[in-house]
Formats: sequence, structure tokens, C-alpha cells
Amino acid sequence: MARKPGLFLPLLLLLLGPAPARSFGQLPLILNTWPFRNATVAAWKTLAAGGSALDAVENGCATCERLQCDGSVGFGGSPDESAETTLDAMIMDGTTMNVGAVGDLRRIKNAIGVARKVLEHTTHTLLAGEAATKFAESMGFINEDLSTNVSQALHSDWLARNCQPNYWKNVIPDSSKYCGPYKPPAILKRDGITYEDTAHSYSHDTIGMVVIHKMGNIAAGTSTNGIKFKIPGRIGDSPIPGSGAYADDMVGAAAATGDGDILMRFVPSYQAVEYMRRGENPTTACEKVISRIQKYFPTFFGAVICANVTGSYGAACNKLSTFTQFQFMVYNPLKSEPTEEKVDCI
Repeated sequence: MARKPGLFLPLLLLLLGPAPARSFGQLPLILNTWPFRNATVAAWKTLAAGGSALDAVENGCATCERLQCDGSVGFGGSPDESAETTLDAMIMDGTTMNVGAVGDLRRIKNAIGVARKVLEHTTHTLLAGEAATKFAESMGFINEDLSTNVSQALHSDWLARNCQPNYWKNVIPDSSKYCGPYKPPAILKRDGITYEDTAHSYSHDTIGMVVIHKMGNIAAGTSTNGIKFKIPGRIGDSPIPGSGAYADDMVGAAAATGDGDILMRFVPSYQAVEYMRRGENPTTACEKVISRIQKYFPTFFGAVICANVTGSYGAACNKLSTFTQFQFMVYNPLKSEPTEEKVDCI
């Protein structure tokens, strides 16, 4: 006897369980930190031309690198103590969970491009320093000076201000008043000298980007030149999977920006995705991440963007006297053009 189709379908759904809800009307989605509109447009054009989510993230971040977005992405910005500009970047494939990243990359302008090569041509996740530069050269990238007149002027001005601000503490000479070289006070402890903890926190802007393809594939990535006057060799949160960004096709993606030395201690992007996995909406997931960090560092500078598989998105930031709103970019089929949105910090 023929099986009635009206009874078979409900039975099949009951056995298999509900399918993941995906609102394809809100996809594809481009979401990125800060009002870096050109990066958003580049990512969207990549998707429109048939590119993948990974392609869109790479091209969006690469656009910011070329345009030196806000002076905090790409060449010619954020010189370290020795006047050198170095770059951090990462890219993550939410379908395979593969990641490519570079930290403290020197003399190579296209950091996100090198990160993509790490993902595609190695079984590693992160390469750093001069070895990362050699790898980039082997992949065909050009070795060139990342310094500019602007970055050199920033460094000269910093030296003239007795190397203020800097990121040393518990050292001699007093890092709040003088330039280095510095040494730990234990070396001169026999002299009975005491030193004050003069830790600092200074903000910067990283591009973090989340892309959800119309077919549901998700990618995320970051690119930055770090913080100005950092100690040479410093790597922040941006190239660290789960800290700078994280993506999972089954859930969504997130990216963070702000004080990387604080953020990376809490793997905020991973945590946001896990909150969404538990059923939280993107805004609540972002807020929970910020609240978690606030308990330990109430005055930290930072923000997180989040998006789930349906194309819903949100953001959150930590409220400071000089930082009360966070701006980010959104582009999806419901919008006629890339749109700058703002969220009040908590």
C-alpha cells in the first residue's frame, strides 16, 4: 500500500530533529569593527563576484591595510620602541576550523594575505617575527620598509616626550619619567631603591571582520599594526584564534578590538560564539563577554562584534569616560549600502 506523504514528512522530521534555522533573507552578511566603510564595500564586492567568505574577509582586511585605516592597520603606523612598524593578522575558516595567522610580521605590507597563505599552504596556525617574513617571501610577497614619514615623526615625538607613553612597569629607570633601556629593580635591590608600578593602557583600532556567505559558510579575520610604542616583539590579541576573531559554521562568528593585552586573556571571540551556541542572541553574547572582562579590568578599552548563522548581529563595548559608543559597519541584503551603526557601551 502506498505511504501517505502527509504522514511521512512529519515522522521524518521528528526522527531527524529540527534543522538549524537560517534566515537567508539576511544573508550574506558583512560585519566589521569601526566605520571602515571601504573595507566593508570590498568584502561585499568580493561576494557579489562569486568569491567565498574567506575571500571576502581577506579582501576586506587587505583594503584597510592598503588604505592604512585610522593609522592602526597596515604600514606606516604604530611604530614600536625601535621605530619599526610590525603587523599582526589572522583569518579563520568556520567550515573547516582551519586558521592562518602572523604576528610581529616585519617588512611585508599584506599581513592578511600572508595569514591566508599560512592557512592554505601549511599545517601550522601562527608564524611570527623574522621567520614569518621569510615565509612570506617564499610565498611571493615583497620585502619592503613599512615605515613612513608619519611613523618616523610619531617616534621622534615620542622620544622627545621621554618615551611617554610606554608599556614597562617595575623597572629602572622609572618608566613613567624616562626612556630605557630598562632593567628589573631586583638588579639594584641591594641599593635599597624602590620603584612605583607605572602600568599604562592605551587604545587602538583593529579591523575585525565577520562574513557569512549566502550559503551559510562563515569566515572571520583581523589585521592591525598593534599599539604605538609597544615593546619590540609584542603580539596582541588580533592573530590569536578565539581572541582576535573566531568562526564556526554551526553557530556564527565574532571579532574583538581594543586593548589586546587584556582581551587575549579572556579569548572573547571564542567566548561570544560559545554564548551563541548556548542560545544567546548576538547582542547578549557580546554583552556577556564585556561584562566578564569588566569584573577584572573595569577600565579596559574594548568592543566585540557578534553574528549568528541566521544573519542576526550585535555588538557591545566597555564604557569609559572617553569611549561611550562603539561604531561598526554592517552590509546585508536588507540594506541598500554599507551602514554605520552605533551601540552604547555598558
